[in-house]
Amino acid sequence: MDLEARSLQPNVKAVLLAKLREYKSDLNNLKSEHKRLASANSNQAARDDLLESGMADAMSVSANQRGRLMMSTERLNESSDRIKESRRTMLETEELGVSILQDLHQQRQSLLHANDTNKLHGVDDNISKSKKILTNMSRRMSRNKWIISSIIVFLIVAIALILYFKLSK
Repeated sequence: MDLEARSLQPNVKAVLLAKLREYKSDLNNLKSEHKRLASANSNQAARDDLLESGMADAMSVSANQRGRLMMSTERLNESSDRIKESRRTMLETEELGVSILQDLHQQRQSLLHANDTNKLHGVDDNISKSKKILTNMSRRMSRNKWIISSIIVFLIVAIALILYFKLSK
């Protein structure tokens, strides 16, 4: 009990160690009284009286001590459960941290690999070529619109002239 009490938190440890000293002193007092009574075998009646009164006191003290011991044991068990729960939470947090670090490492490797390759430069070149092609297509489309518009205007003028000459004769 002494070792268990010393391993607890300081505020609980002081209380339990004081109780433990009290129990030890009660135990020493009871032992010395027992030795004294055992050595004095001459008067059996006095001995019986002493034992009966001592037993009543010892039983009440023992019941009181047993109650305190049960409470201390219960507190110790609760503390052990809290420590186990804290340890479990700590291990889960550590696993999560390791997982996050692995993901970050993979992402870093991907970024470094992407930076090392010339794929991005090739993509940039392809985008430039695509832009030139689209610009040329836009120019051709505009030119074709002007040509078609010119043809339409020319045909309308030609039809108007044909109609004019036919109707004027």
